[in-house]
Amino acid sequence: MENLKFAFFFTLVWLIISLLPTSLSIGIKVQQDKDEPYVGVNIGTDVSNLLSPADLIAFLQLQKITHVRLYDADAGILKALAKTKIRVIVSVPNNQLLAIGSSNVTAATWIGRNVAAYYPETLITAVAVGDEVLTTVPSSVPMLMPAIESLYSALVAANLHNQIKISTPNAASIVLDPFPPSQAFFNQSLSSVISQLLQFCSRTQSPLMMNLYPYYVFMENKGVVPLDNSLFKPLTPSKEMVDPNTLLHYTNVLDAMIDSVYFSMKNLNVTDVVVLVTETGWPSKGDSKEPYATIDNADTYNSNLIKHIFDRSGTPLHPEITSNVYIYELFNEDLRSSPVSEANWGLFYGNSTAVYLLHVSGSGTFLANDTTNQTYCIAMDGIDTKTLQAALDWACGPGRANCSEIQPGESCYQPNNVKNHASYAFDSYYQKEGNSPGSCDFKGAAMITTTDPSK
Repeated sequence: MENLKFAFFFTLVWLIISLLPTSLSIGIKVQQDKDEPYVGVNIGTDVSNLLSPADLIAFLQLQKITHVRLYDADAGILKALAKTKIRVIVSVPNNQLLAIGSSNVTAATWIGRNVAAYYPETLITAVAVGDEVLTTVPSSVPMLMPAIESLYSALVAANLHNQIKISTPNAASIVLDPFPPSQAFFNQSLSSVISQLLQFCSRTQSPLMMNLYPYYVFMENKGVVPLDNSLFKPLTPSKEMVDPNTLLHYTNVLDAMIDSVYFSMKNLNVTDVVVLVTETGWPSKGDSKEPYATIDNADTYNSNLIKHIFDRSGTPLHPEITSNVYIYELFNEDLRSSPVSEANWGLFYGNSTAVYLLHVSGSGTFLANDTTNQTYCIAMDGIDTKTLQAALDWACGPGRANCSEIQPGESCYQPNNVKNHASYAFDSYYQKEGNSPGSCDFKGAAMITTTDPSK
């Protein structure tokens, strides 16, 4: 974020609360008490050998994913979603805005072909009109609100306007001076169209869609924005970010970004529109200029994000409202061009194997690839080599563990020492025996751990 500034205060929680101005409450009228917050995923299709629509939907169901966002209105996927409980946002691509914004007939045709034809068998919840139009396609900005209004009129004509919302996803850069959040404001060169958009959202009870990436905030402000704050890691009070005007404490960058949007809306006298985070995530791989695009950081960000949303803790400004979020994205889009990170935002590879294993235990049934409760069997420290060798020989012999990968020249042969090979064999036997505690003993030479020994 441009000119992102962080102020650090030290104070006690009770003092913060006692000094908090009563005027801080923006008074959002749209409450979420009746609905559980959710985490959805974006589905980009620049993927080699993308799953067929039927296989894709089966995969979503396997992973317990209940909300998805498409970047178009793919007929095959929408048909395959029929009679599932998966809710979907469909999108109008940027290159269709001109035609739709210029013609009510074209807008009605689009709704008829891409929404009404599938609803209610396919649970379409919203239409995203364009993507980051205000900041990336300035030539289309004059057509944005006419397109939104025309599409809404078509929904009204089809009697679907109460079930299906309309909005447009915006880049975080429409907000200037986002920290401290209380000083944030919308880019004044865009204020006219943003004001129209917010009035529309207020009138139709639609959300303001925002694409918010703490990753980019961190990368553009290294040395000012700590990595731990960007990854939702637990912080000591001294490391929390403090808004000096409100004394609100921020334990993570995403909450600060969301509140900067709420304060910006308040500056335009809009207080009844909620923020929907249509994109957020962290890349798992980058080039030499992106050293923080790692599997560990991506895993940490998305795992902690999921926990944060399902904790229903809201933001410091609006603890009563938890913004729903869509992770960017489901699959690595390997057909994307440079930089390297562009092709590495996915939770999964295109063949549906996990890029990394999320740690989201206790956060409901969302995503099946959870390893928090996974246990492993490894060699204990301080055990003499002779004892370990005997246990290793038993595991690979009578124990019938799969020890092929620790043979010379194989992938787990290095480091070539008894303890490493024993840990591999012990865990192979332990997993084969269904993680039974009694299968991780080896005469006192082994122990159970939750740390994956292969990492």
